Amino acid sequence: MNSLFILAIIASYFGLLLLISYFTSKNTSDDSFYTGDRKSPWQLVAFGMVGAALSGVTFVSIPGMVSNNFFYYLQFVFGNVVGYIFITYVLIPIYYELKLVSIYTYLESRFGVKTYKTGSLFFLISQSFGAALRLLLAAKILQYAVFDALNIPFYLSVLIILILIWLYTNKSGIKTIVWTDTLQTFFLILAAIISIYIVKDSLNLSISETFTSITNHKYFKVFNWDFNSGSNFFKQFISGILIAIAMMGLDQNIMQKTLTCKNKKEAQKNALTFSLILALTQFLFLGLGIMLYLYAENHGITLEIENGKFINTDNLFPILSLNHFGTIASISFILGITAAAFSSVDSALTALTTSFTHDFLAIQNKNSKQKKQLKNKVLLGFSTILFLIIMLFSESKGDIISTIFKVAGYTYGPLLGLYLLGIFTKIKIKDAYVPYICITMPFLTYYLNYYFIEQFSFDLGFMNILVNALLTILCLIIIKKQHDK
Repeated sequence: MNSLFILAIIASYFGLLLLISYFTSKNTSDDSFYTGDRKSPWQLVAFGMVGAALSGVTFVSIPGMVSNNFFYYLQFVFGNVVGYIFITYVLIPIYYELKLVSIYTYLESRFGVKTYKTGSLFFLISQSFGAALRLLLAAKILQYAVFDALNIPFYLSVLIILILIWLYTNKSGIKTIVWTDTLQTFFLILAAIISIYIVKDSLNLSISETFTSITNHKYFKVFNWDFNSGSNFFKQFISGILIAIAMMGLDQNIMQKTLTCKNKKEAQKNALTFSLILALTQFLFLGLGIMLYLYAENHGITLEIENGKFINTDNLFPILSLNHFGTIASISFILGITAAAFSSVDSALTALTTSFTHDFLAIQNKNSKQKKQLKNKVLLGFSTILFLIIMLFSESKGDIISTIFKVAGYTYGPLLGLYLLGIFTKIKIKDAYVPYICITMPFLTYYLNYYFIEQFSFDLGFMNILVNALLTILCLIIIKKQHDK
């Protein structure tokens, strides 16, 4: 497809986002950027959150990973659903009762200022890396599809994307993003459906035959009972619960959208609906993965293999969509990956800005002019940080989704430990020691995983988040205040 035509599609899409931003920016207050004035329809929030949770990682990595990891990722999704139930009935009531803007304020009321700052800092680190890695994948695809042909270097492509995102989020933040994410979710799902339909037609399959082809394929293996494997059912299911709680329920990015709902009841409806739509969408993308490999097999398309495994699996969907599926599929793919690029960063930047300005700069105590200046400086600062992280990982290969969840296990583990101890016990801890414990535990978890692999061929996999959280809780109990019984 002509690069200029693709560029025109992206420009049109961006124009639509700017139009949405224009209308949602009317009648905004100083807090609209952070709270959306707490007037968002819960149905809209639930659907839009899917796009932010999926991003380009699900769009590209999940279909590609089925060749090496089969449908084992579905075990993780099952755990996610249980995790969302915990978020709905445990975390959301706490956040609404305390009327939080930054959800990490809870840690201050429960443990103290240093714990509060530590929790927020771990979120800032986690979200910065997660958002950067998600954007990296989408940016690489746009580079391949558009910017290489125009002789635009990769670093400049990333800068262009970040500037475009800044333009439509700068004024009203989360109030705009609630609406733009809905549009982005629609294009993500539409691209998957169109691609499945095109592969179905190319293989002369009916809808029922398509479903049968997926469920009868050698990659359709849902459960892994090998206890030493990182994809073991129990490891995937339990880590799915914990990572959902950590990356969704303890994540300012996702919870900030939920807290724009009018009240607790609507926020809970939003969370349950979101979890159902997200699970179905992830199953859709796994099914798409099998269809893509079927298409490659039937059309003699050679895929890279190393040591018996497919490599660079994130390239499969882009290559087929842009070079083999025709114009309609190419357009839908470009719209989908563009939506993924924007949705993976816009809400993340807003959440990072919210957390830093409220948790470290006390922006709520500033006047209107100071609030605007601080918000703009912090938003620019985090945009710069994401750019630097993307450049650092720009040469990485393999499926990025695994990298994101592994990193999350180390960075969200201490945060999960703090909240579990805070919610389910009445223990008071020595606040001053918390930063040292939370910094040390991820390194200890990494060492333990390395040791188990070397000595026993036992991989913790995504379960590193459980080990990390438990070690954090254990150390926190050790430093509890002496008068606690």
